Amino acid sequence: MTGNFVTVACPDCENEQVVFEKAATAVACEVCGHALARPTGGKADIEGEVTETVQAR
Repeated sequence: MTGNFVTVACPDCENEQVVFEKAATAVACEVCGHALARPTGGKADIEGEVTETVQAR
């Protein structure tokens, strides 16, 4: 399984959360519930700013 874990800043509340860039399920912000990642069958559609790559595989 290849892919990276990235830190994404929520566009609504600025909370930063670690997300797998090829997420198979929807990922919501833990603070406000805004959708941060939506699955597309490959790389997820990430909303918000990717601030850093936490772990590259």
